[in-house]
Amino acid sequence: MHQPRLAARAGLCAVALAAAAVLAPAPARAQQKFVTIGTGGVTGVYYAVGGAICRLVNKDRAKTGLRCSVESTGGSVYNVNAVHAGELDFGMAQSDVQYQAYNGTGSFKTADKDLRSVFAVHAEPFTMVARKEANIQSFKDLKGKRVNIGNPGSGTRAAMDELLAAEHMSAADFSLASELKADEHGPALCDNKIDAFFYGVGHPSANIQDPTTTCGAKLVSLDDAATAELIKKNSYYAKITIPGGLYANNPQPTVTYGVAATMISSAKVPADVVYAITKAVFDNLDEFKKLHPAFANLSAANMIKDGLSAPIHDGALRYYKEKGWIK
Repeated sequence: MHQPRLAARAGLCAVALAAAAVLAPAPARAQQKFVTIGTGGVTGVYYAVGGAICRLVNKDRAKTGLRCSVESTGGSVYNVNAVHAGELDFGMAQSDVQYQAYNGTGSFKTADKDLRSVFAVHAEPFTMVARKEANIQSFKDLKGKRVNIGNPGSGTRAAMDELLAAEHMSAADFSLASELKADEHGPALCDNKIDAFFYGVGHPSANIQDPTTTCGAKLVSLDDAATAELIKKNSYYAKITIPGGLYANNPQPTVTYGVAATMISSAKVPADVVYAITKAVFDNLDEFKKLHPAFANLSAANMIKDGLSAPIHDGALRYYKEKGWIK
Protein backbone atom coordinates (compact mmCIF):
# COMPACT_ATOMS: atom_id res chain seq x y z
CA MET A 1 0.00 0.00 0.00
CA HIS A 2 2.89 2.40 0.74
CA GLN A 3 4.84 1.43 -2.41
CA PRO A 4 3.37 4.15 -4.71
CA ARG A 5 4.23 6.84 -2.10
CA LEU A 6 7.78 5.51 -1.75
CA ALA A 7 8.14 5.39 -5.53
CA ALA A 8 6.87 8.99 -5.80
CA ARG A 9 9.35 10.17 -3.12
CA ALA A 10 12.19 8.34 -4.86
CA GLY A 11 11.18 10.04 -8.11
CA LEU A 12 11.17 13.47 -6.45
CA CYS A 13 14.60 12.83 -4.94
CA ALA A 14 15.96 11.83 -8.33
CA VAL A 15 14.56 15.03 -9.92
CA ALA A 16 16.04 17.15 -7.08
CA LEU A 17 19.44 15.49 -7.45
CA ALA A 18 19.38 15.97 -11.22
CA ALA A 19 18.48 19.66 -10.79
CA ALA A 20 21.28 20.12 -8.26
CA ALA A 21 23.71 18.51 -10.68
CA VAL A 22 22.66 20.93 -13.44
CA LEU A 23 22.88 23.99 -11.15
CA ALA A 24 26.21 23.03 -9.53
CA PRO A 25 29.13 24.65 -11.37
CA ALA A 26 31.65 22.35 -12.97
CA PRO A 27 34.95 22.30 -11.05
CA ALA A 28 36.83 24.10 -13.88
CA ARG A 29 34.23 26.87 -14.02
CA ALA A 30 34.26 27.35 -10.29
CA GLN A 31 37.93 28.34 -10.48
CA GLN A 32 37.58 30.59 -13.53
CA LYS A 33 37.93 34.34 -13.05
CA PHE A 34 36.69 36.84 -15.59
CA VAL A 35 38.74 40.01 -16.14
CA THR A 36 37.75 42.96 -18.29
CA ILE A 37 39.97 45.55 -19.98
CA GLY A 38 38.45 48.96 -20.74
CA THR A 39 39.75 50.32 -24.05
CA GLY A 40 38.33 53.04 -26.35
CA GLY A 41 36.51 53.27 -29.68
CA VAL A 42 36.52 50.12 -31.82
CA THR A 43 38.58 51.77 -34.60
CA GLY A 44 41.27 53.07 -32.20
CA VAL A 45 44.48 51.37 -31.13
CA TYR A 46 43.32 50.96 -27.47
CA TYR A 47 40.71 48.45 -28.62
CA ALA A 48 43.41 46.60 -30.58
CA VAL A 49 45.70 46.59 -27.50
CA GLY A 50 42.96 45.11 -25.32
CA GLY A 51 42.16 42.49 -27.94
CA ALA A 52 45.83 41.52 -28.31
CA ILE A 53 46.31 41.17 -24.54
CA CYS A 54 43.15 39.09 -24.14
CA ARG A 55 44.15 36.85 -27.02
CA LEU A 56 47.43 35.99 -25.24
CA VAL A 57 45.76 35.61 -21.82
CA ASN A 58 42.97 33.37 -23.13
CA LYS A 59 45.47 31.00 -24.78
CA ASP A 60 46.50 29.89 -21.26
CA ARG A 61 43.10 30.08 -19.56
CA ALA A 62 43.06 26.34 -18.82
CA LYS A 63 46.26 26.85 -16.80
CA THR A 64 45.58 30.23 -15.19
CA GLY A 65 41.79 30.10 -14.79
CA LEU A 66 41.56 33.61 -16.27
CA ARG A 67 39.15 34.52 -19.05
CA CYS A 68 39.84 37.98 -20.49
CA SER A 69 37.37 40.21 -22.35
CA VAL A 70 37.54 43.68 -23.88
CA GLU A 71 35.05 46.51 -23.42
CA SER A 72 34.81 49.45 -25.83
CA THR A 73 34.57 52.61 -23.69
CA GLY A 74 34.78 56.41 -23.82
CA GLY A 75 38.55 56.26 -23.28
CA SER A 76 41.19 57.15 -20.69
CA VAL A 77 39.26 59.19 -18.12
CA TYR A 78 36.32 56.78 -18.24
CA ASN A 79 38.66 53.80 -17.78
CA VAL A 80 40.46 55.33 -14.79
CA ASN A 81 37.14 56.12 -13.09
CA ALA A 82 35.71 52.65 -13.86
CA VAL A 83 38.84 50.89 -12.50
CA HIS A 84 38.59 53.08 -9.37
CA ALA A 85 34.93 52.09 -8.95
CA GLY A 86 35.71 48.37 -9.42
CA GLU A 87 33.66 48.20 -12.64
CA LEU A 88 36.76 47.31 -14.69
CA ASP A 89 39.83 45.29 -13.64
CA PHE A 90 42.16 46.97 -16.12
CA GLY A 91 42.01 49.92 -18.48
CA MET A 92 44.01 51.73 -21.12
CA ALA A 93 44.91 55.33 -20.25
CA GLN A 94 47.10 58.08 -21.63
CA SER A 95 50.16 58.72 -19.45
CA ASP A 96 49.00 62.29 -18.72
CA VAL A 97 45.60 61.04 -17.52
CA GLN A 98 47.30 58.41 -15.36
CA TYR A 99 49.45 61.14 -13.77
CA GLN A 100 46.47 63.45 -13.19
CA ALA A 101 44.32 60.69 -11.66
CA TYR A 102 47.03 59.56 -9.22
CA ASN A 103 47.80 63.14 -8.18
CA GLY A 104 44.26 64.60 -8.25
CA THR A 105 44.94 67.23 -10.94
CA GLY A 106 43.42 68.09 -14.34
CA SER A 107 40.07 66.31 -14.76
CA PHE A 108 40.35 64.69 -11.29
CA LYS A 109 39.30 66.53 -8.14
CA THR A 110 40.68 63.90 -5.75
CA ALA A 111 43.83 61.78 -5.93
CA ASP A 112 43.34 58.04 -6.51
CA LYS A 113 46.16 56.51 -4.49
CA ASP A 114 44.91 52.97 -5.32
CA LEU A 115 45.67 53.53 -9.02
CA ARG A 116 48.46 51.26 -10.27
CA SER A 117 50.57 51.09 -13.44
CA VAL A 118 51.02 47.74 -15.17
CA PHE A 119 53.05 48.62 -18.29
CA ALA A 120 53.25 51.13 -21.15
CA VAL A 121 52.53 50.30 -24.76
CA HIS A 122 52.90 52.56 -27.81
CA ALA A 123 53.44 56.32 -28.19
CA GLU A 124 50.29 58.35 -28.86
CA PRO A 125 50.82 61.56 -30.81
CA PHE A 126 48.05 64.15 -30.55
CA THR A 127 46.86 64.29 -34.13
CA MET A 128 45.01 67.20 -35.74
CA VAL A 129 43.21 66.25 -38.93
CA ALA A 130 41.50 68.86 -41.14
CA ARG A 131 39.40 68.99 -44.31
CA LYS A 132 41.72 69.92 -47.19
CA GLU A 133 39.34 72.76 -48.19
CA ALA A 134 39.45 74.32 -44.67
CA ASN A 135 42.98 75.77 -45.16
CA ILE A 136 44.08 74.94 -41.61
CA GLN A 137 47.87 75.12 -41.21
CA SER A 138 48.20 75.54 -37.43
CA PHE A 139 46.20 75.35 -34.20
CA LYS A 140 45.44 79.10 -34.33
CA ASP A 141 43.73 78.58 -37.71
CA LEU A 142 40.98 76.65 -35.89
CA LYS A 143 39.42 79.92 -34.68
CA GLY A 144 35.95 80.25 -36.16
CA LYS A 145 36.01 76.66 -37.48
CA ARG A 146 33.87 73.61 -36.63
CA VAL A 147 36.09 71.43 -34.46
CA ASN A 148 35.55 68.09 -32.75
CA ILE A 149 37.16 68.47 -29.32
CA GLY A 150 36.60 64.85 -28.19
CA ASN A 151 33.96 63.13 -26.14
CA PRO A 152 33.74 63.80 -22.39
CA GLY A 153 35.55 61.03 -20.51
CA SER A 154 38.28 60.61 -23.11
CA GLY A 155 41.97 61.38 -22.67
CA THR A 156 41.77 63.26 -25.97
CA ARG A 157 39.25 65.70 -24.47
CA ALA A 158 41.36 66.21 -21.33
CA ALA A 159 44.42 66.96 -23.51
CA MET A 160 42.42 69.32 -25.76
CA ASP A 161 41.23 71.31 -22.72
CA GLU A 162 44.86 71.63 -21.59
CA LEU A 163 46.05 72.68 -25.07
CA LEU A 164 43.29 75.28 -25.40
CA ALA A 165 44.37 76.82 -22.09
CA ALA A 166 48.02 76.86 -23.23
CA GLU A 167 46.99 78.57 -26.49
CA HIS A 168 44.93 81.15 -24.50
CA MET A 169 41.81 79.96 -26.30
CA SER A 170 38.57 78.22 -25.33
CA ALA A 171 35.96 76.10 -27.08
CA ALA A 172 33.98 79.33 -27.54
CA ASP A 173 36.58 80.35 -30.18
CA PHE A 174 35.18 77.66 -32.48
CA SER A 175 31.98 78.18 -34.48
CA LEU A 176 31.09 74.62 -33.38
CA ALA A 177 32.75 72.52 -30.65
CA SER A 178 31.37 69.03 -31.24
CA GLU A 179 31.85 66.13 -28.80
CA LEU A 180 31.74 63.19 -31.17
CA LYS A 181 33.31 59.88 -30.20
CA ALA A 182 36.45 58.78 -32.01
CA ASP A 183 34.51 56.40 -34.26
CA GLU A 184 32.33 59.27 -35.50
CA HIS A 185 34.74 62.12 -36.24
CA GLY A 186 36.20 60.76 -39.52
CA PRO A 187 32.82 60.35 -41.27
CA ALA A 188 31.72 63.76 -39.90
CA LEU A 189 34.83 65.36 -41.43
CA CYS A 190 34.26 63.79 -44.84
CA ASP A 191 30.53 64.66 -44.72
CA ASN A 192 31.47 68.36 -44.17
CA LYS A 193 29.86 68.45 -40.72
CA ILE A 194 33.15 69.50 -39.05
CA ASP A 195 36.33 71.14 -40.35
CA ALA A 196 38.84 69.40 -38.07
CA PHE A 197 39.25 66.94 -35.24
CA PHE A 198 41.88 66.43 -32.51
CA TYR A 199 42.71 62.87 -31.45
CA GLY A 200 45.39 61.14 -29.36
CA VAL A 201 46.13 57.80 -31.02
CA GLY A 202 48.89 55.36 -31.91
CA HIS A 203 49.94 55.20 -35.56
CA PRO A 204 49.14 53.84 -38.03
CA SER A 205 45.44 54.06 -37.17
CA ALA A 206 42.42 53.11 -39.27
CA ASN A 207 40.72 56.10 -37.65
CA ILE A 208 43.15 58.46 -39.44
CA GLN A 209 43.57 56.34 -42.55
CA ASP A 210 39.86 56.45 -43.42
CA PRO A 211 39.41 60.26 -43.77
CA THR A 212 42.83 60.76 -45.42
CA THR A 213 41.94 58.13 -48.04
CA THR A 214 38.23 58.90 -48.39
CA CYS A 215 38.28 62.70 -48.63
CA GLY A 216 41.96 63.70 -48.77
CA ALA A 217 42.06 64.98 -45.17
CA LYS A 218 45.32 66.65 -44.05
CA LEU A 219 47.37 66.16 -40.87
CA VAL A 220 48.26 69.49 -39.22
CA SER A 221 51.47 70.01 -37.20
CA LEU A 222 51.11 71.06 -33.55
CA ASP A 223 54.52 72.64 -33.15
CA ASP A 224 54.43 76.12 -31.64
CA ALA A 225 55.44 77.98 -28.46
CA ALA A 226 52.40 76.67 -26.52
CA THR A 227 53.11 73.00 -27.25
CA ALA A 228 56.84 73.53 -26.53
CA GLU A 229 55.90 74.93 -23.12
CA LEU A 230 53.57 71.98 -22.40
CA ILE A 231 56.39 69.53 -23.19
CA LYS A 232 58.83 71.48 -21.00
CA LYS A 233 56.44 71.60 -18.01
CA ASN A 234 55.12 68.02 -18.15
CA SER A 235 57.41 64.98 -18.07
CA TYR A 236 54.70 62.74 -19.54
CA TYR A 237 54.72 64.70 -22.84
CA ALA A 238 57.28 64.33 -25.63
CA LYS A 239 57.79 65.77 -29.11
CA ILE A 240 56.78 63.20 -31.75
CA THR A 241 57.00 63.19 -35.55
CA ILE A 242 54.44 61.24 -37.61
CA PRO A 243 56.36 60.07 -40.71
CA GLY A 244 55.46 61.48 -44.12
CA GLY A 245 53.76 59.02 -46.44
CA LEU A 246 52.24 57.00 -43.60
CA TYR A 247 48.80 58.15 -44.77
CA ALA A 248 47.40 58.82 -48.24
CA ASN A 249 47.64 62.46 -49.43
CA ASN A 250 50.07 63.33 -46.60
CA PRO A 251 53.62 63.08 -48.02
CA GLN A 252 55.18 65.49 -45.48
CA PRO A 253 56.13 64.58 -41.87
CA THR A 254 53.81 66.00 -39.18
CA VAL A 255 55.51 67.41 -36.07
CA THR A 256 53.39 67.17 -32.93
CA TYR A 257 53.61 66.05 -29.29
CA GLY A 258 52.06 63.23 -27.34
CA VAL A 259 51.92 60.72 -24.53
CA ALA A 260 52.39 57.01 -23.92
CA ALA A 261 49.48 54.60 -23.89
CA THR A 262 49.54 52.77 -20.55
CA MET A 263 47.78 49.81 -18.98
CA ILE A 264 46.42 50.61 -15.52
CA SER A 265 44.77 48.66 -12.72
CA SER A 266 43.95 49.08 -9.03
CA ALA A 267 45.72 47.98 -5.85
CA LYS A 268 42.44 46.15 -5.09
CA VAL A 269 42.90 43.78 -8.05
CA PRO A 270 44.67 40.61 -6.78
CA ALA A 271 48.42 40.44 -7.46
CA ASP A 272 48.10 36.92 -8.96
CA VAL A 273 45.68 38.23 -11.62
CA VAL A 274 47.96 41.14 -12.59
CA TYR A 275 50.99 38.82 -12.60
CA ALA A 276 49.22 36.43 -15.01
CA ILE A 277 48.25 39.27 -17.40
CA THR A 278 51.78 40.73 -17.31
CA LYS A 279 53.38 37.32 -17.87
CA ALA A 280 51.06 36.57 -20.82
CA VAL A 281 52.19 39.76 -22.58
CA PHE A 282 55.94 39.67 -21.89
CA ASP A 283 56.40 35.90 -22.29
CA ASN A 284 54.87 36.35 -25.76
CA LEU A 285 56.20 39.84 -26.60
CA ASP A 286 57.34 38.92 -30.13
CA GLU A 287 53.86 37.61 -30.91
CA PHE A 288 52.24 40.66 -29.26
CA LYS A 289 54.31 43.04 -31.44
CA LYS A 290 52.93 41.38 -34.58
CA LEU A 291 49.30 41.91 -33.59
CA HIS A 292 49.21 45.61 -34.62
CA PRO A 293 51.61 47.85 -36.62
CA ALA A 294 51.68 50.38 -33.73
CA PHE A 295 53.38 47.72 -31.53
CA ALA A 296 56.23 46.95 -33.96
CA ASN A 297 58.97 48.90 -32.13
CA LEU A 298 58.03 48.06 -28.54
CA SER A 299 60.76 46.99 -26.14
CA ALA A 300 60.38 45.53 -22.65
CA ALA A 301 62.85 48.11 -21.29
CA ASN A 302 60.61 51.02 -22.37
CA MET A 303 57.33 49.30 -21.52
CA ILE A 304 58.21 49.02 -17.82
CA LYS A 305 59.15 52.70 -17.39
CA ASP A 306 57.65 55.05 -20.03
CA GLY A 307 54.74 57.12 -18.77
CA LEU A 308 54.25 55.11 -15.56
CA SER A 309 53.33 57.89 -13.12
CA ALA A 310 51.50 55.71 -10.59
CA PRO A 311 53.28 52.97 -8.59
CA ILE A 312 53.70 49.68 -10.46
CA HIS A 313 51.19 47.03 -9.31
CA ASP A 314 52.68 44.39 -6.99
CA GLY A 315 51.68 41.63 -9.41
CA ALA A 316 53.52 43.25 -12.35
CA LEU A 317 56.48 44.13 -10.11
CA ARG A 318 56.84 40.49 -9.09
CA TYR A 319 57.20 39.48 -12.76
CA TYR A 320 59.68 42.29 -13.54
CA LYS A 321 61.83 41.32 -10.53
CA GLU A 322 61.76 37.63 -11.55
CA LYS A 323 63.09 38.67 -14.97
CA GLY A 324 65.78 40.85 -13.35
CA TRP A 325 64.45 43.98 -15.08
CA ILE A 326 63.80 45.80 -11.80
CA LYS A 327 65.92 45.27 -8.70
